[in-house]
Amino acid sequence: METVQSIKQRFGIIGNDKGLNRAIEKAIQVAPTDISVLVTGESGVGKEVVPKIIHQLSHRKHGKYIAVNCGAIPEGTIDSELFGHEKGAFTGATQTRSGYFEVADGGTIFLDEVGELPLTTQVRLLRVLENGEFIKVGSSKVQKTDVRIVAATNVNMFEAIEKEKFREDLYYRLSTIEIPIPALRKRKDDIHLLFRKFSSDFALKYKMPTIRLDDNAVQLLQNYRWSGNIRQLRNIAEQISVLESSRLIDASTLKTYLPNFGNQLPAVIKKEKTEGDFSTEREILYKVLFDMKSDLNDLKKLTMELMQNDNYKDVQEKKEHLIKKIYSDQSSKNTPQKEEVLALSGHSTDESSIEIVDSKEKFDFIEDVEEEEETLSLHDKEIELIKKSLERHNGKRKLAADELGISERTLYRKIKQYDL
Repeated sequence: METVQSIKQRFGIIGNDKGLNRAIEKAIQVAPTDISVLVTGESGVGKEVVPKIIHQLSHRKHGKYIAVNCGAIPEGTIDSELFGHEKGAFTGATQTRSGYFEVADGGTIFLDEVGELPLTTQVRLLRVLENGEFIKVGSSKVQKTDVRIVAATNVNMFEAIEKEKFREDLYYRLSTIEIPIPALRKRKDDIHLLFRKFSSDFALKYKMPTIRLDDNAVQLLQNYRWSGNIRQLRNIAEQISVLESSRLIDASTLKTYLPNFGNQLPAVIKKEKTEGDFSTEREILYKVLFDMKSDLNDLKKLTMELMQNDNYKDVQEKKEHLIKKIYSDQSSKNTPQKEEVLALSGHSTDESSIEIVDSKEKFDFIEDVEEEEETLSLHDKEIELIKKSLERHNGKRKLAADELGISERTLYRKIKQYDL
């Protein structure tokens, strides 16, 4: 029986990571059977080598091995590619064509990016997995095939199932054995080995000395995130081999080839305030102001009642009860603080500042308040807010729009609408 080390030498696999070794062990163990296998892992980790190992170690090794990239075939033609079609089945079908499942009879089919298959094709594939039957496009004749299916995907299959983009029954038929391939950033000790291998290959290819990394560059290489995995590492090695005149690469030179080097930590994405959010906050504020206005009117009436009556004690009790009610109502709401709301309405936030006195001369302000009924229409307040913001930013619409929480285009439309 083949060993992990012999398989690595035979298929050119570099690395000693435990996860990688376990994946190879699984491939060796499952190869003699006809069990369906699903290879999972991020894009660029080298998932395509596993089905080759399985095919070469199986009893089908003398049969055909066909690799199909499901994500690269248009949805309208993938059924024809996989299962074939009859002459005249659709426009352009000038002759009968055999599909991959017919051609690979007795061999192995590798379905790469299987998570990209359309739902209608998934139904056809499920039938092949269950009983080895398929029907050509435009035909009514059932055909049989004996193929080993190995699939691979970089999609989170459980999320795809939840979003109804992939059939759950098909997933469980494909993943009888699941072989995960670890991402390159989880194989830190293998990264430099792979880089040296790629550098050596490119040195032979382009007939130039092999590039080497100093210690700081090696450390930088190992700590980089490698979102593109082995494919990205190979690409970087080729770029440096071709472009750098010096064959010894330091960390500062390597940094120039690593995209988004300074932004590898997970970003905290701040949700921008939309125009709808701003409108909602504004409506809440206006509602509070309306409530405050109603409460202040009650206070005015109470004060006038005190002026007209000598029953000071009863009115004083009513006043204190009303003030407590206002403060408790405001504090119980999930709205701006009462101090801010009272300040916006132009009144003091100190309860002790609301006094009841006997002299009519000291209530002249009440008449002034009644005469100056503040307009609280949304239209007027919106114009006022826009004007103030534009004045504050010296007419710069972008800064004003950011402050108001709306887009610059929306602000421009409102300026035209209100003729500001």
